[in-house]
Amino acid sequence: MQSVVRTSHGAVAGATGNGVSVFKGIPYAAPLDGVRRFRAPEPPQAWDGTRDALAFSADPPQAPMRPGLPSPWHPGDSTDCLAVNVWTPDPGASGLPVMVWIYGGAFVLGTASQPEYDGANLAEAGVVVVTLNYRVGFEGFGWLPDAPPNRAFLDQLAALRWVQDNIGRFGGDPGNVTIFGESAGATAVAALTAADAGRGLFHRGIGQSIASGFRSEEKARATAERIAAAVGVPLTSEGLAGVRPEAIHAVQSAGGEFTPYGPVIDGDVVRDVPWRGLRADVDLVAGFNRDEFRLFSLGQDLSGVDVAAAAAEHGLSIDAYRAAHPGVSDADLYVLLQSDAIFRIPSMWCAQEHPGRSWCYELTWPSPAFGGALGACHGLDVPLTFGTFGGPMTAMMLGDPAPPEALALSDEIRKSWTSFAATGDPGWPAYEPGERLTRIWDVPVSVAADPESASREIWASKL
Repeated sequence: MQSVVRTSHGAVAGATGNGVSVFKGIPYAAPLDGVRRFRAPEPPQAWDGTRDALAFSADPPQAPMRPGLPSPWHPGDSTDCLAVNVWTPDPGASGLPVMVWIYGGAFVLGTASQPEYDGANLAEAGVVVVTLNYRVGFEGFGWLPDAPPNRAFLDQLAALRWVQDNIGRFGGDPGNVTIFGESAGATAVAALTAADAGRGLFHRGIGQSIASGFRSEEKARATAERIAAAVGVPLTSEGLAGVRPEAIHAVQSAGGEFTPYGPVIDGDVVRDVPWRGLRADVDLVAGFNRDEFRLFSLGQDLSGVDVAAAAAEHGLSIDAYRAAHPGVSDADLYVLLQSDAIFRIPSMWCAQEHPGRSWCYELTWPSPAFGGALGACHGLDVPLTFGTFGGPMTAMMLGDPAPPEALALSDEIRKSWTSFAATGDPGWPAYEPGERLTRIWDVPVSVAADPESASREIWASKL
């Protein structure tokens, strides 16, 4: 069964089934042709008649996640990739809460077409779900002297303006929009919550594993200069526009880098790290997974790791970690240190430093995959958030089929997130000085006071 909705650029026809109408691949910005590849997003061209909205748009240019794993993007794919997808329980309704998902991927990967991001289960709970594509890699975050920085965030802001202009036609309330995201997407949630440019476009945020990867303009420029030199063109929009994305992908990573890109502190959209400037007018849930770094250390031999040197790179002494965790091996301390540095502490700081209402959570339920080696690792929260257990990420994280505990925990998380979107109450007390009450996502769920106090105190001098 088809459903037709008229947007500000033309009518779209989606599919309705099982109580949810889905509209895919609706452009919110123009194709990224030529130098437009590095410009701020421009409005899409209006269309006549009714456009089918039954398939996702093209994916943003990106390299494979790991050698040997296929990329969703392929050389020669369409440049018409800046699109939104909408799941609604009733296009004819009005005033439904809206949830806008921003995907993760280390600022270098990601697409809204990933199976785990299917919004049907959330929409069945009475919210309108929007997912969006944004530029990643050099297109999204590469520094250029004649182009705006943080183009990925400009894409996200353009998509949020599309939501303001159009979501009422899908049954949603533009005055009640929650943005939520994981990893790089959570970092975007925090950055947009600190940005004046985001004011009025959303009202609540959920940051799942906010990352620390903010870069100075000097560092971003040095990365861009290295890449431009490697492909043999001037560091300008025109010079890079003539270089195929796959040529940039081949040279963008330097040895040992977690990712070559990240949000650039530009004094405009990103004035500082977000925990130093969050706006009080946005309610915020910020949280993390207990064993974040185990996803990245899986299969590595850490028996000889120099954990003291790793701590020193963050300006810390490993002695404080050893004192707080007596008897723990250096390999496990290294995982804990990196989990803190990259995700746990930035997320905690966002909850702690938010001048308005904020809540904190920690996911501690361990994945049974790989004999339990993943623990509560980075990304484990994504299938639990959407309740979608059929994609390759879920199979790796949880096994196939997913265990009953995962389904039960997913129900709890989705109830909490949709309650927060609808009412501003996620179902546990706010995070405040003193008790620092924190939701513990496990089976069963609970609330704990300051569960990661040791790490919080170790990092307090770095705030």
